[in-house]
Amino acid sequence: MIQASSITPRIAGIRFVHSPGPTHVPDEVMHAMQRPMTDLSDPRVAATIAACEQGMKRILRTQHANIFLYASNGHGVWEAVSANLASPKHTLLIAGSGHFSDQWALQTLGLNISIQRTAHTEGHPIDVAAIEQALREDKAHKISAVMVVHTDTASGITSDLAAVRRAITAAAHPALYVVDVVASLAAAPFDMDALGVDVALGSSQKGLMLPPGLGFVAVNERAFEWSKTHADPRFYWDWVGRKTDNQSAKFCGTPPLAHLAGLEVSIGLLEAEGLPAVFARHQRLASAVHAALGRWATQGAVRFHCQVPAALSASVTAIEVAQGIDPEALRTVARERFQVAMAGGLGPLAGRVFRIGHLGDMNEPMILGALAGIEAAMLVQKIPFGTDGVAAAVAYLANATW
Repeated sequence: MIQASSITPRIAGIRFVHSPGPTHVPDEVMHAMQRPMTDLSDPRVAATIAACEQGMKRILRTQHANIFLYASNGHGVWEAVSANLASPKHTLLIAGSGHFSDQWALQTLGLNISIQRTAHTEGHPIDVAAIEQALREDKAHKISAVMVVHTDTASGITSDLAAVRRAITAAAHPALYVVDVVASLAAAPFDMDALGVDVALGSSQKGLMLPPGLGFVAVNERAFEWSKTHADPRFYWDWVGRKTDNQSAKFCGTPPLAHLAGLEVSIGLLEAEGLPAVFARHQRLASAVHAALGRWATQGAVRFHCQVPAALSASVTAIEVAQGIDPEALRTVARERFQVAMAGGLGPLAGRVFRIGHLGDMNEPMILGALAGIEAAMLVQKIPFGTDGVAAAVAYLANATW
């Protein structure tokens, strides 16, 4: 018999999850992931895998790229891309954009792969001119790929992918164009083919509305052939070995069946809403948060971390606090007292920012509830702020175009 004292007390209602990943998972996706397991020879397994691959092509807006699905988080697919696009004679150019580009660089160095970096200015998007300069200076064409993070979740900043494409073209350099869309896919517009992106990579726990654990890489034929010709030997991450109809070889072992079942449903939900509507919804929710922060910031204790308004992310807003304010204490009060779970600062922003995620399976009352809970937590923590932030968000949403 279970003793009542050993049971964690139930919290009424739901806790609002406003990290930029993991995000809220729709009931339909959870139900799909709870389906009983089946033997791998069941034709329905092959049908689910094919549906996921074709669906991801539509979400990524690509006609011909190969879709490789991994039982992995985003860091795993970083390694997959680095391992497939490196060779002893080449260098990977990783554009500086904040914490996640830094981590990608460190992880790639850990594989003993040669990299080059461009500098990054805190609070700003990628320095596109620095990419073009690095490519122009690479007369021997040692750089095999330009690798960029579309949205850096640590800073809440989204960079201009079309501008990066123009820089590569202007430099007349053959480097492959690689984009991390972990935090932006299904939240902001992304058209792989139109942008001339050769490789796109991401993971499940953000705009795709799944639990963590499934990564993907989309690889066009140009990048696939480069890897096949130049890359060092690799096994688990290898694209060549995974380009097959053999299900075991396709996943280098057992497919992650539950995640695949969930992905098929999440793609269906996104397409039923319509991707333009999905992007508009994310922009509405982001703008509501920005309206609230604009009012909160009037007392000087909190402010936008992003210094370029056009680069504000549709996925997450990073809020910088004044010296002497502990954002981790604020997060604890918001989570434990007001049931709003936010994210903290990462890397050099640890202890300096808190972050509000507004992506995935989210709507207007959810974001308004989160903003109200955060205002309540700031009151408890005696953080000075303009108290009409929620009202500003309500006013924005009431007048927004739907």
